[in-house]
Amino acid sequence: MSRIDFHVIKKLDIFTLDVHCGFDSGVLVVRGESGAGKTTLLHCIAGLLAPDAGFVSIDGERMFLRDAENAGRGAQIDKPARARGLGYLFQSYALFPNMTVEQNVLYGIRNKPEYKDHTRRKELLDYAGYIMETFGIAGLRRKRSTAISGGEKQRVALSRAIVTKPRLLLLDEPFSALDEETKAAVYSEFRLFKERFRIPTILITHSDAESEMFGDHRIHMKAGVIV
Repeated sequence: MSRIDFHVIKKLDIFTLDVHCGFDSGVLVVRGESGAGKTTLLHCIAGLLAPDAGFVSIDGERMFLRDAENAGRGAQIDKPARARGLGYLFQSYALFPNMTVEQNVLYGIRNKPEYKDHTRRKELLDYAGYIMETFGIAGLRRKRSTAISGGEKQRVALSRAIVTKPRLLLLDEPFSALDEETKAAVYSEFRLFKERFRIPTILITHSDAESEMFGDHRIHMKAGVIV
């Protein structure tokens, strides 16, 4: 069982983001309308933005630490995004248009030190193959990411995010770009993913239905705070 704790304080243009939360495994759903600060919160947890103060901790290991006395100065701990062991699925999916589906999925593991070892590389590639089979995209391996449907892009992006076996998975409105028919199929696949892989996950959404379907823990944000 994993433990995720964070307290993110960051001054924004019209309010100050101040969110303190923790959970043991499962899916934490962060719900709120557009402009509530949800994506900024994810960016701070991921290391893409630095909070003004607070902390981010995974299984007791500090990823970020800056106490109130040091606000405005350098953080005591600030691990770069690539060293935090997180998976991130952006709202736009952020697939590389010049790459095939397989190249997109493998992108994250090619930079791992284990990839340079022949035996470990085979293990990584076998796991990637398993992930692609699980999400039904193995038959799309050679296709360009620009030549597949919205639902297929979502599956590729999720596969890329989890193939590195992240300690925490961050999902920013992962279903918002899908039409209603595709959503129904992808919802079913996400339930399968949740049960099979059991990766601690923070899911951002504005949908009450998605919160009820997937949330083991739920918070509702408005203007940068939990309400």
